[in-house]
This record gives sequence, C-alpha cells and structure tokens, in this order.
Amino acid sequence: MMAVAAPLSDPIFARIRRIVDSLGVRAFVVGGYVRDYYLHRPSTDIDVVVVGSGIAVAEALGAELHARVSVFKTFGTAMVRARNGVEVEFVGARKESYTHDSRKPVVEAGTLEDDQRRRDFTINAMAWSLNGDTFGELVDPFGGMDDLEACIIRTPCDPDVTFSDDPLRMMRAVRFASQLGFDIDPETFEAIRRNRERIRIVSRERIIVELNKIVLSPVPSIGFGLLEMTGLLELIFPEMHRLKGVDRVGKHAHKDNFLHTLKVLDNVARRSDDLWLRWAAVLHDIAKPLTKAYDPKVGWTFHGHEVVGSKMVPEIFRRMKLPLNEHMKFVQKMVFLHLRPIVLSEDLVTDSAVRRLLFEAGDDVEQLMLLCEADITSGIDAKVKRYLANFELVRRKMKDLEERDRIRNFQPPITGEIIMQTYGLPPCREIGEIKEVIKNAILDGEIPNDYAAAFALMERLAAERGLRPVASVQPAPAADDAGNVRQLPKISD
Repeated sequence: MMAVAAPLSDPIFARIRRIVDSLGVRAFVVGGYVRDYYLHRPSTDIDVVVVGSGIAVAEALGAELHARVSVFKTFGTAMVRARNGVEVEFVGARKESYTHDSRKPVVEAGTLEDDQRRRDFTINAMAWSLNGDTFGELVDPFGGMDDLEACIIRTPCDPDVTFSDDPLRMMRAVRFASQLGFDIDPETFEAIRRNRERIRIVSRERIIVELNKIVLSPVPSIGFGLLEMTGLLELIFPEMHRLKGVDRVGKHAHKDNFLHTLKVLDNVARRSDDLWLRWAAVLHDIAKPLTKAYDPKVGWTFHGHEVVGSKMVPEIFRRMKLPLNEHMKFVQKMVFLHLRPIVLSEDLVTDSAVRRLLFEAGDDVEQLMLLCEADITSGIDAKVKRYLANFELVRRKMKDLEERDRIRNFQPPITGEIIMQTYGLPPCREIGEIKEVIKNAILDGEIPNDYAAAFALMERLAAERGLRPVASVQPAPAADDAGNVRQLPKISD
C-alpha cells in the first residue's frame, strides 16, 4: 500500500528531505508517529531511521533550526528538540542480536527492512519515506496496515524470538492491547505464555512504566485481564494474582475479588484519569486473601482487610519501584478508609461519624467518595441504587457540616506544647491521652471547637490524672507568624 501522508506537510519534514537528499542517504519516519496518524491520535515524538549516519542528519537539522542536538554516540542516536515542542530522534538503520541473559542487543548496521524487522509489532514497523523521489510513500513489509485495520497486535517475525530477545515486549503487547482496545494475535499470545518466565530479567523500573500505562488505559481491565491470562501477572504482581478465584462451602461463596477489582478500576477510570486514585482501586481489596475466613452463620468474611491492605501498600510500592512519597501515602489512606463511607451509607448518618470522615480524609475526601461509589459493583440494581442514594445523603451531610464546622484538616486548639507549659511536663504519655480525648470530644460534638472549651476540658482531664498547673494564669492560644491569635471555627451540636 502506498500513500502520501498528510503529516509530512509539516515544514520540519521538508527540511529533513532536503538534508538527506543532499547527503545522499535514505531516511524514513518509522514507528509510533506513523501508527498514531492512522489511529487519529496526537503525536509529537518523531523517530527517523537513516540508512547511513543518523547523527550526521540530526546535526545538520539542528544547525538549520538553531536547535539543541543531543548526541548518544554509544547508541548511534541523536535527538533534535525543535522550538515548537516537537522532538525528532535519528538513528541509523540497524539489525540486532541478543544473548539469553540480557535485553541489551549487539547492534550492527543494516537495511530499512532489518530495522523494521527488529521492531516489536507490525503496527510499529510501518515507515514513510522522507526522500524527494518517494516522499510520503508507506513502506509496510510486514502487513502493519492490515493489522491496524483489523485491530491486531502481532510481531513482525517469530514471536518466540521477539519475546525471548526482549521480554519487555510482552508487557508492551498487553499495554498496546489495553490502550488501543486491540486483540493480541493468537500465535503472539501463546508465545507470551511460553516466554513469560523471561520477564524476570527485566528491571522493575521498566516493568512499572508499562504497568502504569496499563493502569491509565481507557479500560484498564483489558490489560490486567491479559496479564492474568498470559501468566505475567503472577510473576510481576503476585498479590493481585492471588485475588482470583472463588471459595465455596455449601451454599456460601464469595465474589471473585480479582474480577471485582477490575470492575472497580474501570468504574474509577470512567470518572478520573488520576493515576494514584486508579492505583487505590487496584489495591483497595488487596488484603482479602490474607483476611479471608469462613463463618458457618454468615459465610465468608474479610474482616480488617482495609487495615491489613493499607499496611501492605508501602512494601508493594517499594518492590514495584513506585514512588514512596505523598502518592504512596495517598493510596495507603484510600485503602485504609475505603469502607468508611460504605459503613456510613448502611447506618444512620450521624454528624459525629461524618466529622470523623472529614477529619481523616481531609482534602482527599472527594477522591475517597469517588472510589467508594466505584466499589459498588453488585448485580442487583436495587442494591446499587440504595447505596448510591445513601452516598448522596452522606455527601449532603458532609457539605452541610463542612460549611458550618470547617472540620476538614482541623487541628485541635490545645497542643502538646500548651499542656506541657501549663503543667510543667516533659513529653509523656499523659499529653497524648489528653490531646486525643479533646480531639474526640470535638469530633463527637461534645464541646465546641474553640480554645476556651478545649482548655476547660484539658483542666478537668489533668485534674483527674492528678496534674496541677505550674501557674494560675491561662496561657494564650498559639499565634500565627504575624502574631495574630488563631480564631477557631465553632462546631455545631
């Protein structure tokens, strides 16, 4: 199939055409830029294969554009960053060979077809000519256009060789299928199953890049389902693999927690593109296999799975090379709290319970509510409608209390420093106990959230513990950096 491609009307391609014709070399746009044009997907990263020196072409283009050129002589590549944000990477056409224990190839110069053959999938092996006499012609020796039209992921040569040489390509096959909604060719799929153990030689850093792209897919359950069917999931994410399956005793059976997790993840994906909220969906029930127990009276239970799951999050993030920062803490908080709104929706919604939810979730409360609504996956429509209606009641109560009490992220007015100063105490257990009682009294609406009421309660609690003040003058509330006494909001009954 030959076609003139509209994207080659961009002036940068005309510049490359003049340069490669003057140097007497052949050059081609190849890979994702070509694929994404036919898929009507935006792309600004351009890969150019030169049958000759890609670095020489890059340096000539950089000189014309007065643009920065990054040269990587070890790999025979160079990158030109144009001022409009477009990046063009140049590489000499090459063929590769691999050793069994490494993804790093032995590289030597080759033809365009050699270069296309080393590509992972046929849809990434199509090329457009950049030379004047064939400008814009599609070079597609492996049927990439046919596979694109059929929505198929297939390797350009023997898939066992492709995946054994570079096992990360197995993850990429699943990722492209998930991102594009494509099917994996049966022969390619079976080759992934046969070669799945080879994934062990790939670094965790490279694996998590692909896994995050699966999590961010429009329908991420496609990717996780394929990872499970190919056997890759058990190797790269055993905790999630262990969610799969149903236990039965008599008439009692629990849901398949793997399939449930995928439904929750897809539900979240329809409403949010936040990577970390999606990871919270992936991990929200991760501890159910560890907490599963059978009770003859009620059936299968998973008591405390939210607590155990939140404790598992840091180790999972550490092992999978996910960031151990505020993103990890956010996911941990979501896993820990994900049952709270559901419990609220089942019981009488009290001001005290809602205040505690606002206090513990803080600024993440809307994200938590989204996750909890996504967690309602029952096949019984009436049950789903009842839960969602109750969630709406919880939301209204939250809005009302937030407007009146401003309890989100509040700090109790009595600090440890005030207690130590009043009673001449060093850091000790009693200080923590007094602070906790004051905090709970405010959250339960037993006292207003103001300094005087909290100080009075502190005095009573201290007296019960035999503490005596070192001075009769009540210390002033803490002041801000400008010297202004903090005015605390009142909390309603």
